[in-house]
Amino acid sequence: MALSKKVDKPFLFITSALVVVGFLIFASASLGLLAQGTGKFYAVMFNQLVLGLCGGVTMAVILSHVHYTWWRKRAFYIFIACAVLMIFVFIPGIGVFHGGARRWIGLGTFSLQPAELYKIGYVMYLSAWLASVKQKAGTFKLGTLPFIILVAVTAGLVLMQPDTDTFLVIVAAGLGIFITAGGRWRDLMGMLLIGALGLALLITARPYLMKRVQTFMDPSKDPTGSGYQIQQSLIAIGSGGMFGRGFGQSIQKFNFLPEQIGDSIFSVAAEEFGFVGSVAIIMLYLTFAYRGFRIAIRAPDPFASYMVVGIIILIVTQSLLNIAAMLAIIPLSGTPLLFISHGGTALFFTLASTGIIMNISRYQKKLESSS
Repeated sequence: MALSKKVDKPFLFITSALVVVGFLIFASASLGLLAQGTGKFYAVMFNQLVLGLCGGVTMAVILSHVHYTWWRKRAFYIFIACAVLMIFVFIPGIGVFHGGARRWIGLGTFSLQPAELYKIGYVMYLSAWLASVKQKAGTFKLGTLPFIILVAVTAGLVLMQPDTDTFLVIVAAGLGIFITAGGRWRDLMGMLLIGALGLALLITARPYLMKRVQTFMDPSKDPTGSGYQIQQSLIAIGSGGMFGRGFGQSIQKFNFLPEQIGDSIFSVAAEEFGFVGSVAIIMLYLTFAYRGFRIAIRAPDPFASYMVVGIIILIVTQSLLNIAAMLAIIPLSGTPLLFISHGGTALFFTLASTGIIMNISRYQKKLESSS
């Protein structure tokens, strides 16, 4: 066995493709903002290009040279710092209230969404914990119980904002790490059952979640209200046909499709690139996941492997949930399509996390017989 000191080139290529394709789609979708005035268009483009793209790429390059063991030694302190930032959103004058939720911290002309940083801190700490207990990760005391406690802490911090979608994505990443570390399947089944019951109670207790489910069941019931976004999304996707209208030619992004640069951006892409383009976008995410899991399998130690698994699941699960929601396969989630949707903070931390994976790929075990 030999150790490679070069970044995994296929992973770098796929990530770069997602960044380039994502920005082109975002730029096209942003043209719909011109109908609302040029000021908003330039502000959004500046935020995405400077903070998200340029800042994120720079951070990815930097972190690709930071040895992954640095994170393991500081995982607990990073997690605590991320949890404190999550609490800041509830402090008047610091936290920003928007759309019925407190998910942001105001930083002058910019805003920071601490949940994006918390997701990475959560993955780091859980990975470090399970790697430290080694084979005992499959026991209840050292594996299942700490995982349940960490999920409970996360539920308290995230669901109070409220941000149910982010919570589900974080739990999915945690479960992926838990299984990879050797967690017991009977414990997993028990947690999934309890989680399903808890989610049902949460939906019942929160009217906006219940409304989402009702709209999913019958979008035509309120076509100008709660069902409007999904109706317009399906019109955009259907209008794309097999090969699409062409780049920049979407009609729905102009005063028809809500959140055309946010939740609904996949619909804009589907209208412009059609079925073929939509499948190509989905395949990019699946290839990204495949290459990431390949790096995890060849990672030099359990901590590195768990962290790659967690980060990949965070990115791919959130993105596929967004696409599924736009296709009316699941209720509207409100989660952005990573690498593509508007959100400088999300793009910045997504690219930063890929930098961590790239560093781990430098040290992956490379079998002599492999390509």
